[in-house]
Amino acid sequence: MSDKLKFIETSKLPTDMGEFTVHAFTDENESKDHLAICMGDLLTDEPVLSRIHSQCITGESFFSMRCDCRFQLTESLKQIAQIGRGVIFYLQQEGRGIGLSNKIKAYSLQDKGLDTVEANHQLGFKDDERTYENIAGMVKYLAIKKLDLMTNNPKKIKALEDMGIKVNQRVPIFSDTNKYNEKYISTKKSKLGHLI
Repeated sequence: MSDKLKFIETSKLPTDMGEFTVHAFTDENESKDHLAICMGDLLTDEPVLSRIHSQCITGESFFSMRCDCRFQLTESLKQIAQIGRGVIFYLQQEGRGIGLSNKIKAYSLQDKGLDTVEANHQLGFKDDERTYENIAGMVKYLAIKKLDLMTNNPKKIKALEDMGIKVNQRVPIFSDTNKYNEKYISTKKSKLGHLI
């Protein structure tokens, strides 16, 4: 693990999709907690089905229809449960890393017609403020050799490969759009390079 990432504890995490094991970590530099939510034997030469998922309180706790985060999280858990092995790296990076309060500010700007990227810029942020260095420490702790990564974001794959983590293949993960998230999803494709 990196010097700043500290393992905290492991416990069982029973869900309606199956029983997972959750490992908690803290990034001591940023005072943020991250989770590795796992199922099955990860000590294998086979690629481990995985997802890097950033926390989304509005979508996951309050069922907001402005994004596709809740679907991506639950779909990832379901796919891992179906095959009986996998891991979700759950990162405390709300709003593409700008934080919850700033995310609500960005939502207000989107209500006035800006897209997600324009709103971030208006608030003084980059397109995407997320980082993925902590994944390396979690992968090392779990002794995972290679990943099949559930993502539409090629930047996640590049970030992992730049850290020396082997990505065997990308597994697409798509959701239906609705009238509240159509612009959000089209912006991910047109401005953020997502493969949708």
